[in-house]
Amino acid sequence: MEIEQGQTVLEVAEKIGPGLAKAALTGKVDGDFVDLTYNLEKNCELEIITPKSDDAFHILNHSAAHIMASAVVALFPSARPTIGPAVDEGFYYDFAVETPFSQEDLEKIEAKMEEIIKADTFFVREELTIKEAIEYYKIKEDNKFKVEILEEIEDSNKVSFYSHDNGKFKDLCKGPHVPSTNRIMAVKLLTVSSAFWRGDANRESLQRIYGVAFPTEKELKKHLKMLEEAKKRDHRILGPQLDLFDTADEWGPGMPLIFPKGRTILEVLRNFWEKEQKKAGYEIVQTPHIFKEIVWQTSGHTEYFIENMFPVDLRGELWYVKPMNCPGHMMIYNRRAYSYKELPVRFSEMGTVYRYELSGVLHGLFRIRGFTQDDAHIFMLPSQLEDEIVNVINMVEHFYKTFGFEKWEYFISTKPAKAIGTEEGWEHATNALINAMERVNIPFKIKKGEGAFYGPKIDVDVKDAIGRKWQLSTIQVDFNLPERFGINYLGEDNQKHRPYVIHHVIYGAIERFLAILVEHYEGKMPVWLSPIQVVVIPITDNHVNYAKKVEEEFNKAEIRAKADTSGERMEYKIRQATLNKIPYILNVGDKELESKTIAVRSRGNKVEFGVKIPDFINKILKEIENYQ
Repeated sequence: MEIEQGQTVLEVAEKIGPGLAKAALTGKVDGDFVDLTYNLEKNCELEIITPKSDDAFHILNHSAAHIMASAVVALFPSARPTIGPAVDEGFYYDFAVETPFSQEDLEKIEAKMEEIIKADTFFVREELTIKEAIEYYKIKEDNKFKVEILEEIEDSNKVSFYSHDNGKFKDLCKGPHVPSTNRIMAVKLLTVSSAFWRGDANRESLQRIYGVAFPTEKELKKHLKMLEEAKKRDHRILGPQLDLFDTADEWGPGMPLIFPKGRTILEVLRNFWEKEQKKAGYEIVQTPHIFKEIVWQTSGHTEYFIENMFPVDLRGELWYVKPMNCPGHMMIYNRRAYSYKELPVRFSEMGTVYRYELSGVLHGLFRIRGFTQDDAHIFMLPSQLEDEIVNVINMVEHFYKTFGFEKWEYFISTKPAKAIGTEEGWEHATNALINAMERVNIPFKIKKGEGAFYGPKIDVDVKDAIGRKWQLSTIQVDFNLPERFGINYLGEDNQKHRPYVIHHVIYGAIERFLAILVEHYEGKMPVWLSPIQVVVIPITDNHVNYAKKVEEEFNKAEIRAKADTSGERMEYKIRQATLNKIPYILNVGDKELESKTIAVRSRGNKVEFGVKIPDFINKILKEIENYQ
């Protein structure tokens, strides 16, 4: 629909009638969002964002964050709003307050939000110069946090503000927003926690309120039910309970301890990964944990990533602990001259890296400072790019099916405004990504302009058992490191040429992947991943020796078995094995000793008596072979 000169989007929306989407409606002018009440200066196409649109959830929650901030300021006039974005799980807003918020405060704030929503006032956009905006926050609002943000804005003469509640609340914001407050049909405030300004533990302490908004009450109830389920699966609780790992801060925030059982699972993940890598033609390499400063200057990390790196002073010489494995792979490639006939060359490494993440963003094993990545780099001819992408996609598909995931989505991110490499290179790489996805006949979405500055990429979001999304695999075309490290191959014309490079991960951080699996399976790992696959429990002390012999038989077959020979009662041992979520509990007593059999208790407490040991060993081996 064409919007006439000088006509507001609101006027056009009113003509559309009752079919208007409840979640969000916005227009676009030259690619910039304009909300309903913004008077357009030129004709444009009207874009309706429905509750099912990709941007709808983000816009709805962004607006809810503004409404929450206005409720907080109305109830607590001394509170100073700082930053309040929409996030994948909903929204949050950080406030500088004299006294921390209580649960009662959250209830009051939520009630005030409902009042503002019911008032049904428009979100109104206005523009101020940077100078006017700074004066507004210095004089009228006395908000040093917003002033700090404004003073860092470059290349802009004006900034936009959005107000609602008839102008009672105004906030620095790019937008867009829902047209009016009552478009937020269902909202819930979830938690309040401490945070630091800019995530810096040396800066001001703030209060962060989390919430979520949905177009309908039904969707909100479904989400809240999912959150309750997520609490039961929290890896930060299950990890210590199952004796897998711990992330307590006393020995170093973001530096987890992996216990023997957790290490066993990681070893299974590593072995599976290495087997699949070798099968796909990768050579496994290993690079040091620390390099001289010159390496990171060459790679560009000291220019673009320095705040996330751990420096080490070695007798006056500056070194850095590696935040990425990539430079090492470039140097391994450069150890000799490759001919075009030898390409593609594929390197992979399960390499531990270290990044200084701010303490405010650390979260269990999901966000840590020391972690291990399954990094891989493929050096190839431009003509081989599409085929190699297809190979990686097929590997990704195989991995996720093996781990029991059922749904995942692919996204292709294209060239951003600031990028290196030639237009021809970007076009070739982007088309190769698109063509590869079409060849494997997998749906994908385009994220325009969201590629890295050094190349386009494919990202894969995986849904777990309760519907949460996790961004895992990345397939990245890299124009940067090959250029910086002078990567070449000798072409058919006997001249040096720059190869194309794909950087990819499948697990991402293997520790994070472990945490995701723990939550996905609710700790009930499939047999092939379980650190203890069977536990043998003697009924009395008279059956201990037989239990040990059974344990030995399983271990000989490379099945992870353990005989519980502690002095506890049998019922207690069974309960502990059940709480530890061990797949199979084997009881042995007089009958089993006499017949040389076992009683098998599987998950769900189904018991089978008189099972022959060789038969059950073969059953488990088959389950392991089939990744069950």
